[in-house]
Amino acid sequence: MSVLTRDEAQTRAQFLDVHRYTITLDLTTGEDTFDSHTAIRFTARAAGDTFVELKPATLRSVTLDGQPLDPEGLVENRIALTGLAAGEHVLRVDASMAYSRTGEGMHRFTDPADGETYLYTQLFMDDVQRVFAAFDQPDLKSIFELTVTAPQEWTVLGNGIAERTGDGTAKDGTAGSSTARSSTTGSSTAGTRWTLAPTPLISTYLVAVAAGPWHSIRTEHAGLPFGIHCRRSLAPHLDTDADEILDITRACYDRYHEKFEEPYPFDSYDQAFVPEFNAGAMENPGLVTFRDEFIYRSAVTDTERQTRAVVIAHEMAHMWFGDLVTLTWWDDIWLNESFAEYMGYQILTEATRFTDTWVDFAIGRKAWGYDADQRPSTHPVAPDPDAVPDTASALLNFDGISYAKGASALRQLVAWLGEKDFLAGINNHFDRHKFANATLADFIDSLARATDRDVHTWAAQWLRTTGVDTLTPHITETPAGTGTGPQWTLDVTRDGSRPHHLTVGTYDTDPADPARLVARDHSGLDLPAPDGPRTHPGPRPALVVLNDGDLTYAKVRLDTRSWDTALHTLSGIPEPLTRAVIWNAARDMVRDAELAPTAYLDAARAHLPHETDLAVVQGVLAFAATQIADRYLTPEDRPAALTTLTDLTRDLLRRTEDGDNPGLRLTAVRHAIDAATRPGPLQDWLDSGSIPGGPALDPELRWRILTRLAVLGATDTTAITAELDRDPSATGQEGAARCRAALPDPDAKARAWARLFHTDDLSNYLFAATAQGFWQPEQTDLVSAYVPRYYPEAIALAARRGPAIADAAGRYAFPRHAADEQSLRLGQEYLDTTEMTPALRRKVADQLDDLRRVSHVRS
Repeated sequence: MSVLTRDEAQTRAQFLDVHRYTITLDLTTGEDTFDSHTAIRFTARAAGDTFVELKPATLRSVTLDGQPLDPEGLVENRIALTGLAAGEHVLRVDASMAYSRTGEGMHRFTDPADGETYLYTQLFMDDVQRVFAAFDQPDLKSIFELTVTAPQEWTVLGNGIAERTGDGTAKDGTAGSSTARSSTTGSSTAGTRWTLAPTPLISTYLVAVAAGPWHSIRTEHAGLPFGIHCRRSLAPHLDTDADEILDITRACYDRYHEKFEEPYPFDSYDQAFVPEFNAGAMENPGLVTFRDEFIYRSAVTDTERQTRAVVIAHEMAHMWFGDLVTLTWWDDIWLNESFAEYMGYQILTEATRFTDTWVDFAIGRKAWGYDADQRPSTHPVAPDPDAVPDTASALLNFDGISYAKGASALRQLVAWLGEKDFLAGINNHFDRHKFANATLADFIDSLARATDRDVHTWAAQWLRTTGVDTLTPHITETPAGTGTGPQWTLDVTRDGSRPHHLTVGTYDTDPADPARLVARDHSGLDLPAPDGPRTHPGPRPALVVLNDGDLTYAKVRLDTRSWDTALHTLSGIPEPLTRAVIWNAARDMVRDAELAPTAYLDAARAHLPHETDLAVVQGVLAFAATQIADRYLTPEDRPAALTTLTDLTRDLLRRTEDGDNPGLRLTAVRHAIDAATRPGPLQDWLDSGSIPGGPALDPELRWRILTRLAVLGATDTTAITAELDRDPSATGQEGAARCRAALPDPDAKARAWARLFHTDDLSNYLFAATAQGFWQPEQTDLVSAYVPRYYPEAIALAARRGPAIADAAGRYAFPRHAADEQSLRLGQEYLDTTEMTPALRRKVADQLDDLRRVSHVRS
């Protein structure tokens, strides 16, 4: 398929004005395809040629201004429109379109729990072509009118308010028969026609439809209809959390209206939790789609509830950042994602009970940006347009840089600029570009109107550069002299080129409790320091923390005395955000081979039993388990690390025996399961249905235990099948796939490999679950023969199944434990000499770089 280039998009945008799409979708024509009829009204500014995009199963007809075009004129995914006269035109395209099982285009899912079917669109980047014909680029905004025919018992949702308007739709968009043909069986299926309110001017990738027998909860807020929706089998779980979800939605909505002068620009606000969704959520105006794992069917921690709330706030921010004002081309994706990421955390902190969201950002999210920014594939937050020449390259930039680093840069901008001027610039930007498109230059100009600061230089230094600065303190002490008391001087070495506005925190040991620290001072510091090193009166503090409060984006180091203090008193530092900054410094030191992985484990063992912030516990445990124990330590050292983690989780469980901290207990139980080396206690838990002292085993914990038993060779396919009979849900199907692939049996591995790479029937979620089960650090010898097979078979799979599966093949199916020299050399040879799809190439390059870091740490 042809991908759209930036040059082609610019040429087409100069040639066309697109006014209105009238789209008719018939979702009653069978299980494999649906019917799509599109009428596009547009104006050619001059005589000339252009093209429209479509990826049909069958192209039935194309007419331009009433004259038929040859359907054979479809080449790859483009229909050529040649010899256009200047003036207005109407293009009509009638096609049969294929449903997706990979979360792209029109995804079709049948719930194994009850047999109900659900459909939803994910049209991001260039997947609108899988649903209807379009001039598919973000700066050709248009009005969209949709009519959808669906089975009678279904509900249809869309960007605008949806109403039932009849009994079926003919292909020309007029009222027709109340029954529709089934393309697979020849039978007739009763259909109901739904009409969606016309949208304001939006981009093609933001059009959305969701159809199925939804369980819906509807309300009204600020004069607008609000709704939340999920599949019926999840209805009890949505009902349990509906008040929380709606309260957060209303609070964020109100807070955005306090900050933004431009009111919410659409006619309704629906949130649909949909199955097998590739992203966390998608900001379709008026119909935000979320992965339905956010409807919790098992126990979760309050930090996980906070994560769901952050995503709600993030997607709502997109109604302004991305939907109202949209990027002109994909080089400016940060104008969408970085802003929504920053605003999501900030709004949630201001407007809801989740007041410590920046702790979770620091310990759980920011590392995503740091890691991405230290790989060869790093790129600026705002890359040069020439670095994003087409949509395939643009898709690669949806990473930790566009999200976490960009949000960190904006947090630094607000600290430097002040929130008042920042918001003034944003509101100016909305006013100047609403329902239109904008670039980085447009945004910086809007900020410059609101401040005397040199934001153009700031943008060049922060948004156009790559890499992570490292800040290192150097402290000297001057003893008391004649007529003077003791003094200490702080100098900071900056490895990097960005300016930083940050806070330095100083702490002394609490005289009443040597295991605790008390804050001495918090002072602002600008780097490069205009006045050079700073001298402070008094004895030097026990602990000096650069970037206290985490306002800037940089790796920080501690001087020797401060590090020694931290190792002894980390859990006794007053603020959780300060503790997060120090834990991140330790994490960076492990990755940079400056701190032994076992030293990090020892610190976790000493301090997590006393840690009071759940986000910090979860972040530290996650790095200790999935990176240190699973990767950075050699296979010979792994058992000792698992023993340390097991002892740590036992301490956490003892701390929570009184039942007053269920989130901490649940976190400890999860990690106790994952670190277990003896199957007996796990089997006892599974057989009894509970863990002594709680919690009771819900589906998530039961599948977690069974997966670990499978890895240890302590269960079999009979037990897996019995558990699936107990939990036949979609997540149960994924759990069973993960367990079967995890069995330490050559035949089980061969079957799992065949399903991954030699069949195309796995959905995106079942593919990921199978791949997750396949590679286990305890089974490296068993699966070593599959390492050289991975590259040619993943390359063929990615070319065959497209970007979503290519991403999953690189993310989940990559042999992430093969850090030996021979495996690294083999992977690099394939990277250097073999053609790969862009999505797979990027993932493989990043995975190999991570493995090289693992090898360096081990050595």
